[in-house]
Amino acid sequence: MHGTDFAAEPHRIYDQLRAHGPAAPVELAPGVDATLVVQHEMALRVLQNTTLFARDSRRWTALNEGRISLDSPVLPMMAYRPNVLFTDGAVHLRLRKAVTESLAKLNISRIRRDVEPIADYLIDQFSERGRADLLNDYAKLIPLLLFNKIFGCPADIGDRLTTGMSAMFDGQDDALKGIEQVAGCLQELITLKRREPGEDVTSWLIQHPAGLNDEELRDQLIVLMGAGLEPQRNLIASALLLLLSDGQSDRDSGMLVEEAIEHVLWNNPPIANYATHYPLQDVDLGGVPVDANTPIVISFAAANSDPALNEARRMASKGAHLAFGAGPHACPAKDPAQVITLTAIEKILNALPDLTLAVPQDSLLWRPGPFHRALATLPVRFSPTPATRVAAALRNQAPLPAAEPAHRPAPQPTQGVPASRQDQRKKGFWSSFLDVFRL
Repeated sequence: MHGTDFAAEPHRIYDQLRAHGPAAPVELAPGVDATLVVQHEMALRVLQNTTLFARDSRRWTALNEGRISLDSPVLPMMAYRPNVLFTDGAVHLRLRKAVTESLAKLNISRIRRDVEPIADYLIDQFSERGRADLLNDYAKLIPLLLFNKIFGCPADIGDRLTTGMSAMFDGQDDALKGIEQVAGCLQELITLKRREPGEDVTSWLIQHPAGLNDEELRDQLIVLMGAGLEPQRNLIASALLLLLSDGQSDRDSGMLVEEAIEHVLWNNPPIANYATHYPLQDVDLGGVPVDANTPIVISFAAANSDPALNEARRMASKGAHLAFGAGPHACPAKDPAQVITLTAIEKILNALPDLTLAVPQDSLLWRPGPFHRALATLPVRFSPTPATRVAAALRNQAPLPAAEPAHRPAPQPTQGVPASRQDQRKKGFWSSFLDVFRL
């Protein structure tokens, strides 16, 4: 599941695995074996049975025996951390309560209002060129910038956090350095918010009656950002691809943005395979034996394409697909995720109405990896338009009571490069965005 063949045609592999039964043996990375659940009914049984299947990867026999390389590319997604993803029982309930009740304070209408200026700002960065990579120039950056806002990041911390999260999730050589940078930034943020709380998720987690300590706060913030950034950008990009593609998914066919999002959640969920469980004893998964304390990975993508769900899939039943998981570890932020995606897509389609793919659809590359369904790039072209969206948004924005930021000397322009773009490169997207909107 780590090769380019799987990245290009995962459903062909899922169909082959079905021949083994409701689950099948797979290799997640070189030397990392697991069992992949490909049947919808069996996926629900594992996801909902907390007495037989645990999430705590400290049970993983091969890792404990030193048979998994510590530099394995899948280890950051599978190794234990004391957060809601990898805990069970009372510990999980305590952490999840803090997370879900903090997220519940987010106002959906406000999230939409927060996405809109970010989208305007990003579109203005490339609208005059007449071409863009909507994955790296848009879909990837919207959640990065939005999460800085939601978690209450000031300019400096937000810039460094954005850089570190990008390194972590893009599989760069400095991924470990990115993890360290993110952890350091979040510790600074926690210290700041303990001293100066605000209307943001970080402050709400700190104030929650569960009484999370700094380590617990940092780990919950890491999982919230990580569980949001990668799926969010993949959902935005895949839905845009569907709307821009030829044939039955062409915009001329009348497909609504909501329908495109639902189609992706059913057929190409952004996190395709995850929710690793460890059986507490040897188990039989519909004729497939699995040893105790070995990883069982749920294929949300294969479960959604289970032939037994043909009718539910045809009706696009929102209650049947597993894109957001199920059971006690189901995603607690599916409503915000869909609002963010819907707003981001509507914004760019309205801003650039003649947006088209710049390359044939079958030439697009998908990023290799066992867990995600992720485009590598999404090149598009369109008629160049003036970068005036931010100015329009500022004209429509209600006056803010905050004081003007301290004056800074204007940067010396470099030949051929606008001063505003030079300043942005030095400061980063988040601080530049804050400067523009005076937030």
